[in-house]
Amino acid sequence: MVVSKPQPAGATELIEEAGGYIPPERLEAITRALEFAITAHDGQTRRSGEPYVTHPIAVARLVAELHMDPATIEAALLHDTIEDCGVTSEQLRSKFGPDVTTLVEGATKIEEMGGRTLDTDEGDAETLRKMFLAMAEDVRVVIIKIADRLHNMRTLESLPEHRQIALSRETMDIYAPLASRLGVWQFKWELEDLAFRYLEPEQYRRIATMVTSRRSERERYVRQIETELRAALVEGGIEAEVSGRVKHLYSISEKLHRYSDQGRSFDEIRDLLALRILVENVADCYNALGVVHQRWRPIPGTFDDYIASPKESMYQSLHTSVLGADMRPFEVQIRTYAMHQVAEYGVAAHWQYKEDAVHRDQQYEERMAWLRHLLEWQQEVSGTEDFLESVKMDVFRDQVFVHTPKGAVRVLPAGSTPIDFAYRIHTDLGHNCVGAKVNGKMVPLTTVLKNGDVIEIVRSRVPKGPSRDWLMPSLGYLGSSHSRQKVRQWFHREEREDTAVHGRELLERELRRLGVEKLPADLPKQLGYDSLTDLHAAVGAGDIGVQKIMNRIVDLAPTSQPPKVSPSTVRVDRGEGGVRVLGTAGLHVQLAKCCHPLPGDPIMGYVTRARGVTVHRADCRSAHWGGDAARVVECDWGPTGDLYTAAVEVLAWDRVGLLRDISTIIASDDVNMVAVRTVEHDDRTTTVELTLETTGGAQFARVLSHLDGVRGVISVHRVGG
Repeated sequence: MVVSKPQPAGATELIEEAGGYIPPERLEAITRALEFAITAHDGQTRRSGEPYVTHPIAVARLVAELHMDPATIEAALLHDTIEDCGVTSEQLRSKFGPDVTTLVEGATKIEEMGGRTLDTDEGDAETLRKMFLAMAEDVRVVIIKIADRLHNMRTLESLPEHRQIALSRETMDIYAPLASRLGVWQFKWELEDLAFRYLEPEQYRRIATMVTSRRSERERYVRQIETELRAALVEGGIEAEVSGRVKHLYSISEKLHRYSDQGRSFDEIRDLLALRILVENVADCYNALGVVHQRWRPIPGTFDDYIASPKESMYQSLHTSVLGADMRPFEVQIRTYAMHQVAEYGVAAHWQYKEDAVHRDQQYEERMAWLRHLLEWQQEVSGTEDFLESVKMDVFRDQVFVHTPKGAVRVLPAGSTPIDFAYRIHTDLGHNCVGAKVNGKMVPLTTVLKNGDVIEIVRSRVPKGPSRDWLMPSLGYLGSSHSRQKVRQWFHREEREDTAVHGRELLERELRRLGVEKLPADLPKQLGYDSLTDLHAAVGAGDIGVQKIMNRIVDLAPTSQPPKVSPSTVRVDRGEGGVRVLGTAGLHVQLAKCCHPLPGDPIMGYVTRARGVTVHRADCRSAHWGGDAARVVECDWGPTGDLYTAAVEVLAWDRVGLLRDISTIIASDDVNMVAVRTVEHDDRTTTVELTLETTGGAQFARVLSHLDGVRGVISVHRVGG
């Protein structure tokens, strides 16, 4: 290989790794991408002080370890060039083609978003959405991002502690589960162990010390079991490869937590060992299982057949746990060599480089079926919290494989019930589920489903809808967040009409109280709602407060009609505020006593014969416009700084301290009470008539809302006009 600059660390190893399975003519493209990355990142360094280009080279080596195609390795080398080096997509496309460029662009989009929102629930949700959309277009983008995160986790020491924790949390919540779901186990285990190291450093060191202190003993025991197992398989006529390993630190920690809940100590955890048997065909898998169970005693309830029922990542293997010498338990995994390739590389096995693309893995679409399901559910989930719950509970959790009465397989999250099964078949079936049969027997709807169960749903003859009890976790009706979202949506739709009616009543009552005849036509759009019905429903559901709507009405009113002629501004009473009388100057202006207009109210002026212009509210019933229309002039509110009077009527149950409480509320809102009069009634109610001075509609609306909350108050409304 010839490069223009000294080769950075890892460059030679990358070419050797890729050259082990990629023909020389295709290796040249990877070499060109390496040279381009070295030049583009020239002068850039990481926080550790290393040349920055060592990072994309390391990411490309991880991708090459999965035996990915050349385009993926090239994109891994170039994945930071657009964001960090000012390289354009057009430059990449001209040098490396559309396939590589699309992969780099996809990785860049995820990086741009993730960096902005890290360490928040919204950031997690958006990272996941971006990841899933990228996977739907090309899963290789996410494989690059997982490799990128793995190398960053390997070199996390140079970052400040808060960043170490934030990145480790995101790795544990998103990247490790994604690697698991995609079946890239060698990445998954290392990501978990590295994140565990920073999130729980004391527990990490404790378990690492325990494991290290007994390593030699375990290694001797593993070698002993391997020898016995090989001999038993040979005796049974089975050709096989046997290997043993100790479980990873994070998985040991998880097991330790479960043992602690049972009051057991680390010394009692004996099943930390696992043996793997690789054979040529499926028949030999089951034959080997028989040999294992004949040689050692199987532990009840620990056998799983993932060959007959593969995981959604298409992982296939037989799992069993047995008791060895001195009653020490260990796990055995049995699979074919082909299954082992899928187990190690997961979905990456589909993209492993092959000259003939026609012979690529035909089961790829099946492996990604879970992603298609998720993208369908995603369209139905609006909130960040719901989306995160759906992903973490339904996607990043173990599954059970159950059957319809006709034998079709359905995959559900572990802990699912017959109702979850019904919703997975069809939403309407879930809404109207009234009973279920499991394996031919009627069972409660709270029954937790197990692998291999055959489910038959009993449907209501009359549409009835779900029960609210289903949403109570303590009752155990639903085990899938997907089902819970469906139930919530049903109640939201069914109650929408009632909610809208309630919201309309609340809004109309407030409008009457403030003396406003109707809402501005464009108000729903101004507040972000498509229609007035949507706004009513939001008010009824409590999503938006009535006070916020009233304030917006006040904000919108002064700008409803821009002046078409030069206005004159005439001060009213005192201060710097005033009314603009359009087309008129030099006249005395006064506010009408009959309707007490406030800033924000639509107003009109009437030119009197002796008192100048009297300004009325546009809907004032005391004003007579029709008698002499020539005297009517357009008015608008100028900059407000004055105090304006308005009459308010409070109806309340008569009690000691009522007037004191009303006065306290008015004073706390910085409103001046000019006059007050009370009228007692025979039904032990009293009417308090107030004359208030406010700075305008917003303050007036606020004080009315506060008065409505006084104990014993029945109604509050504006009077006059």
